[in-house]
Amino acid sequence: MSEEQSKKGGYGADSIQALEGMEHVRMRPSMYIGDVGIRGLHHLVYEVVDNSIDEALAGHCDRIEVTILEGDGIRVSDNGRGIPVGLHAKEKVSALEVVMTKIGAGGKFDKDSYKVSGGLHGVGVSVVNALSRHLEAEVHREGKIWRQEYERGKTLYAVKEDGVSNENGTTVTFFPDPQIFDQLTYNYDTLAARMRELAYLNKGITVTIIDEREKDEEGNFKQNVFYSEEGLSEFVKFLDESREALIEEVIHIEGEKSGIPVEVAMIYNTSYAENLHSYVNNINTHEGGTHLSGFRRGLTGTLKKYAEESGMLDKLKFEIAGDDFREGLTAVVSVKVAEPQFEGQTKTKLGNREVNAPVSQAVSEMLTDYLEEHPKDARRIIEKVILAATARHAARKAREMVQRKNVLTGGGLPGKLADCSSKDPAESEVYLVEGDSAGGTAKQGRDRHFQAIMPLRGKILNVEKAMQHKIFENEEIKNIYTALGVRVGTEDDERALNLEKLRYHKIIIMCDADVDGSHIETLILTFFFRYMKELIEKGYVYIATPPLYQVKKGKRSEYAWNDDQRDRLIMDMKGSGSDSSVSVQRYKGLGEMNAEQLWDTTMNPEFRTLRQVQIENAMESDRTFSMLMGDEVAPRREFIEKNAKYANIDT
Repeated sequence: MSEEQSKKGGYGADSIQALEGMEHVRMRPSMYIGDVGIRGLHHLVYEVVDNSIDEALAGHCDRIEVTILEGDGIRVSDNGRGIPVGLHAKEKVSALEVVMTKIGAGGKFDKDSYKVSGGLHGVGVSVVNALSRHLEAEVHREGKIWRQEYERGKTLYAVKEDGVSNENGTTVTFFPDPQIFDQLTYNYDTLAARMRELAYLNKGITVTIIDEREKDEEGNFKQNVFYSEEGLSEFVKFLDESREALIEEVIHIEGEKSGIPVEVAMIYNTSYAENLHSYVNNINTHEGGTHLSGFRRGLTGTLKKYAEESGMLDKLKFEIAGDDFREGLTAVVSVKVAEPQFEGQTKTKLGNREVNAPVSQAVSEMLTDYLEEHPKDARRIIEKVILAATARHAARKAREMVQRKNVLTGGGLPGKLADCSSKDPAESEVYLVEGDSAGGTAKQGRDRHFQAIMPLRGKILNVEKAMQHKIFENEEIKNIYTALGVRVGTEDDERALNLEKLRYHKIIIMCDADVDGSHIETLILTFFFRYMKELIEKGYVYIATPPLYQVKKGKRSEYAWNDDQRDRLIMDMKGSGSDSSVSVQRYKGLGEMNAEQLWDTTMNPEFRTLRQVQIENAMESDRTFSMLMGDEVAPRREFIEKNAKYANIDT
């Protein structure tokens, strides 16, 4: 079909609508991509890939390739129809130029071209163009190759014909602008996780990621090819691969309800964590929304009805809550909505009311059929629910004991906590320090005005393998709750975290730089991720980075945080001309430093380096914690072997 023959239902130049200009993009990039750090950098890739996924959703593309180039560039290719290149009636330039240079321009705003569309804000590739020092668009369409290049969003020349082609598709190559971004290095694993996710969410599409910055011993570039035949069923198996399954197979449904495409896959495992992931048009809705509410309603209502009719609840002396039905559940809910409305702090909460009932109905039908056809699995699920309810009842009592103790003792701060004098949470920080010895050094070295020290004795409980009431009975965890001033449980949600009386806005984990220290760090992070995730999401959790080495020569003394820094210091000191042999001290424990050294290197805000803990991908974080802290040995061994080069393995 030629550009001139474009008509309703086609995809031609007139399908492209320009909504507004690009003036503010470079001035206010965070409004469009979230931030100008590592997240925003990766968001550029997702925006371009979303265009290709839209073509796949419309049935015109089944291959997408993402390549990380030398020099911090990205190339995204697909075999879709190719962006239209004909003259745009309103803008009087090529439709390709409109797509690339007008904010909000694209076929996704034309209902006849795309029924549903990804891309969270619909900002699309034009924002990527504005925030790139250089971008090239290459279109294969109608037997020809078309090309246009841009610098910082401005065209270098008009769209030109550049050869012939018997294929269709679009290739976008861009280099992020160093004037905009704090850092320019792409993380392969972060991009690969999103590409894998997209392959599961869009079965039948091959998504390839290649890293041209790295070759193996045979000279091949690092790469992964993601393809899913079963979609969400495979996704759920992948998410749960390091957990012990409670039931024999994944429960799955796919179809349309009230005109809304709904796909759900779920499985129960023997863990105590609830692991739900929801998507709208491939967008991960971290804050949930009406589709997740519909899923929970359908799940709870159906399971409760079955449990009551089976007589299994007859001897239970207390009410079962919605949470109990979701303990040990891993589920993915995916819906496609023509005009999604997003709410919430990060615009990742679905607000469309009309989605709730169709999802609830789909889940109810799916579960009813499954429970009738699998009575053995049904019984296991209800037994798990009863166990969860019993544990929750015990946890409530344990939690009330912790919180009642706080009230009765007038604040009830743990005796080991050396508090700061400031009462302003915004300027106060608490160090969770491994061991009483290092805790004592930290107490001597700190600034008492705003720095509190909380020593932790030994390794805290592994919450990945513990029931909830055991967690509230654990002394070290109780001390963390009371020291921070947070409360657990509201009228609506027994697991919700109440941060109104949070006493510190910086919670800093400070452990030894050895294997034991890393293990304790991981145990604490697992606890925060499972039971205090809001603290991480609000940016309150940090990891201290004490130095690994002290390099000395004569009166000169310097610190090194990695092997490269150490080697450079040794070379520098050796070349300084003095006769004395350079000495190197490897710090394995915080206690090996005196108070002044600990302050200078690790606690002084002027010189220290704190790593803020962020959840880039909740799905990947969940898999990692369950794999590292769960019962399955094989995946953990494989992970450690793969990442050993990044770890400080003591010999």
